[in-house]
Amino acid sequence: MKFIVSSTALLSHLQIISRVINSKNSMAILENFLFELKGNNLVVTASDQETTMTTTIEVIEAEGEGCFAVSAKILLDPLKELPEQPLAFEINDDNLEIFINYQNGHFNLMGVNGSEYPQARPLSEAAATVTMPAERLLKGIAYTLFATADDTYRPIMNGINFDIFPDNVAFVASDIHKLVRFRDLSIQSGIRASFILPKKPATLLKAILPKESGDVTVLFDEKSARFTLSNFVLTCRLIEGNYPNYNSVIPQNSPNVLTIDRALFVNVLRRVSVFSDQALGLIELAFDDHHMVVSTQNIDYSISATETVDCNYAGTPFTIGFNAPKLIEVFNTIQSDEVTVALSDASRAGVICPLENDENEELLMLLMPMLLNK
Repeated sequence: MKFIVSSTALLSHLQIISRVINSKNSMAILENFLFELKGNNLVVTASDQETTMTTTIEVIEAEGEGCFAVSAKILLDPLKELPEQPLAFEINDDNLEIFINYQNGHFNLMGVNGSEYPQARPLSEAAATVTMPAERLLKGIAYTLFATADDTYRPIMNGINFDIFPDNVAFVASDIHKLVRFRDLSIQSGIRASFILPKKPATLLKAILPKESGDVTVLFDEKSARFTLSNFVLTCRLIEGNYPNYNSVIPQNSPNVLTIDRALFVNVLRRVSVFSDQALGLIELAFDDHHMVVSTQNIDYSISATETVDCNYAGTPFTIGFNAPKLIEVFNTIQSDEVTVALSDASRAGVICPLENDENEELLMLLMPMLLNK
């Protein structure tokens, strides 16, 4: 088996799919890439059994067909140090010895029988399909991924819920303290379905989608999903179970509304939160007419900070507490210049939204308050 491939093309594809491979694996062969030569196409796979990613690279002067597995680390490390040039692979079909020749030298390593590599679970014939532009899928994941949980006892909270309606798709994530619902009205699926995408494949998709420009086809059944991109295919096991009724926890009537410049507010939060108790991160927001007072204190170190901010506030005077890092994280995720925060009282979640949503988008975030010691 022989083929020639660009060193840069091979490295870029391998680096992306290598993120699937765990540092510790239940099977030794999962520390390898699976190479399959099919005509002038080289299909490379990486897997951790739960998530599998494949990529296709065009090669030249291909001779023979077959498959073999090769150590990801041993192959990647020297490739990172090579400038762009053709790499000539020659594989001994009998003992799977691999020779890689380049301009001024060669590598020699041993392969592993590719037939031992675990295959991704096939999807059922009843699998549903939804197609969406890559930039829309990226936006849905980017808005919600940070809000996923790490909950051993409630694994359904550890992923992004794709709630698919005939005329829109809602991307939802929550860790109990915060909740994000991003509704994309431009995705017209024509079906009613849902699935929960785990955090790892969502993170992998977030990394590769910025380089995609076409549509992504999502095929899914009750247990697995397959995302087909232009040069990559990601197949993963889904989180099984029913996602909670997220709409029921969104406050419908919050009479106190703050409108503020997002960047200005984040800068104030960063300055003031330096003086907070780092274990709690508690800051207080006191509203009165067109002013907001942001304050905190750390009794153990006898330090405190207070800053008054001019803002557009409509409602009754009251004070509420939030975790500063979480509030900063929420505001940094929103891309709008101005943000509204709708509040009812000091014990209920604040509803945080862009002042103006982009066309065909509805973004809403909830953040639970913290108890004030007063």
